[in-house]
Amino acid sequence: MTTPDAGALFDGLAPGYDGDHFHESVAEALVRGLPATVSPRLVLDVATGTGAAAFAALRHLDARRLVGVDISPAMIERARGRAAVQDADGRIDWQVGQAVPAPMADDAVDIVLCASSLHFLGRAALHDWLRVLRQGGRVAFTLPPAETFRPSGAFAKLVATDLPLPQDNGQAAALATAAGFEQANATRLDITGERPRSVFLVHASAPSRTA
Repeated sequence: MTTPDAGALFDGLAPGYDGDHFHESVAEALVRGLPATVSPRLVLDVATGTGAAAFAALRHLDARRLVGVDISPAMIERARGRAAVQDADGRIDWQVGQAVPAPMADDAVDIVLCASSLHFLGRAALHDWLRVLRQGGRVAFTLPPAETFRPSGAFAKLVATDLPLPQDNGQAAALATAAGFEQANATRLDITGERPRSVFLVHASAPSRTA
């Protein structure tokens, strides 16, 4: 499936995306799971959608600058609309583009966020995040449990084949460790309601680079 086709699929989700509070709940829990950081200079939200994780980082981390990138122009348009209220001083830079490689220089980012999208991006995203993160920078991402994830239709074709979905916390954390991250840990988040769903929240650190 080509990039324009994938973008069009997610464009179709954009009008009702914010009506599903699952995404907001996941983004909030993902950001709250990060250690207290005093005003990170730059936060990258990969596959930002309508900006849930970026806005959570703005609230809880007091980030000085954020970049939210997504393949879907319609998602970014909705994020910019939300930003009129949630980012009045314009700290978030919204960009339409591919997630991998991220539109960032090497060693430039303090925190990388990726909520509800790594299963579409695959292992290349993990390695690219190591590229953009500064020494000791943090990554926070989610993955759905293998036993409950059942994508349908065209979206099933987008799921990465090189990144096995985890069955437990240990497997989720191990994916970060295998990619080269350190101090990886994972917890399972279960969202109840009319449509119960679960995700693993994974947090890890980029290693210090030695000469």
